[in-house]
Amino acid sequence: MPVQASEVIVLGEDLGAWVAAQRLGWDKLLPAQQWLLESTLGLEPAGDDERPVRRSQSAAWERNIAAARQFHAREGHLTVPRKHIERNRRRRAGGARANS
Repeated sequence: MPVQASEVIVLGEDLGAWVAAQRLGWDKLLPAQQWLLESTLGLEPAGDDERPVRRSQSAAWERNIAAARQFHAREGHLTVPRKHIERNRRRRAGGARANS
C-alpha cells in the first residue's frame, strides 16, 4: 500500500491520501473497520511521530511573510496570482510539500 499522498492514483483516487486518512483517523473507525484494514490491507494506526504538527498562528504569519518577501525579491512586486504557491528552495525532510 502507498504510504504518501500522490504515490498511487487509481481512477482519480489518491490511495496514499486515503491510507493516511484511515491511519490518522483510526480512533474514529468502528472496530469492524479497524479489523478489516488490519486483516486485509495490513494497516495499523499512525504512531505519534506520524501525526501532523499543529502550528501556531504566529508561525503561520512568519511563514506567509517569508513567502511574500521571497516572491517580492524574485518578481519585484507583490501582485500575487490567487492560486500561486511559493515553493522554498530548501525542502523539508521526507520531501514534504512546502507551501510557504
